[in-house]
Amino acid sequence: MKCPFCSYFESKVIDSRPTDEGQTIRRRRECIECSKRFTTYEKIEEIPLIIVKKNGNRESYDRNKLLNGIIKACEKRPVSINTIENLVDEIEKNLDNSLQREIKSEKIGEMVMDKLKDIDEVSYVRFASVYRQFKDLNSFMEELKKILDEGK
Repeated sequence: MKCPFCSYFESKVIDSRPTDEGQTIRRRRECIECSKRFTTYEKIEEIPLIIVKKNGNRESYDRNKLLNGIIKACEKRPVSINTIENLVDEIEKNLDNSLQREIKSEKIGEMVMDKLKDIDEVSYVRFASVYRQFKDLNSFMEELKKILDEGK
């Protein structure tokens, strides 16, 4: 680490402690050359997640957009906001663990539907109807039939 006082390239760490609930490490350093002390912060580098839309456009992942879509599907249903936030947390964890930096929106939609199916079937159908953009009543009925067949 370069000293901010004399620009010497070597220093030693005197003290380290976590800050920001363990998200950052604060380090007190001492320059080997001039013996002056300074503080540095070490943080995990976050690589942004890019969502590839159906039309090929790319945009940064937005947790609020996902959260709001699920909240809309669960509106007036017995699904708590805590359950919805946990669902989004699980999806984000899966996305992070995939190590892919570009994810197709279809994959995220499938993940949401997979989890919503177990939480509340009406919310699942609502989300699926928007996500899959059913063209007519027959395609909607086919999706409902799948749910009923799985329940047997």
